Amino acid sequence: MKFWNWTDSTDEGRVLRFDGVISQETWWGDEITPAVFMQELQSGSGDITVWLNSPGGDCVAASRIYTMLMDYKGNVTVKIDGAAYSAASVIAMAGTQVLMAPTALMMIHNPWAIAIGDSEEMLKASAMLDEVKEAIMNAYQIKTGMSRTKLSNLMDAESFFPVHKAMELGFADGMITDEKRTNLPADSGAENYIFSRRAVNNSLMNKVLASVREQKNISAPPISQVPQGIPAESLEKRLNLIPHYGG
Repeated sequence: MKFWNWTDSTDEGRVLRFDGVISQETWWGDEITPAVFMQELQSGSGDITVWLNSPGGDCVAASRIYTMLMDYKGNVTVKIDGAAYSAASVIAMAGTQVLMAPTALMMIHNPWAIAIGDSEEMLKASAMLDEVKEAIMNAYQIKTGMSRTKLSNLMDAESFFPVHKAMELGFADGMITDEKRTNLPADSGAENYIFSRRAVNNSLMNKVLASVREQKNISAPPISQVPQGIPAESLEKRLNLIPHYGG
């Protein structure tokens, strides 16, 4: 049972789908999963598209898959359609081009481990995790060009990136788009959806007045053309009619 699947596509060439937890070994055998993956990866040629949706997993297995994809002779387009968390974000960095769906998320954080033993063993585990973090940052830095200090801070904070933030930081190169939507005519009418309370009120009143005029055969201008408020001259004349009392 594998966490990847190969499919053929006339548009995308060889298509590789990662879906699930990244594992060093399968649950149904003793074979090392990345070794099997390498055999399948090298069984064909040409550009490949990697669809990625994974919560992460074994960082060593992710490192091996990352290296295999980096060493692959063809172009590798990574398309994140769901999640690229933790170790899965490392695999994503192997893409010649990394694209994310508008609703996808990427997450980077510090590596985790389970340690058992005395205080010396705990110190060794802590030191090992620091080195693993340095190794993971290599993949992020190669892709983003970001300083290691900033990358370290982002990993400390367990950072989640939607597509635009990932693009801003350099983790992604673009967003997966729908050609049917992007190829709409230039004048799609989108600008007509700007909300205006006055326009809505005027439109409603015009409809009401039109209905009344139709019933009574009254001709009158639309509400948008009717003067709004009282003219200043008229108001001044009315005020002059009010008697002034001293006191």
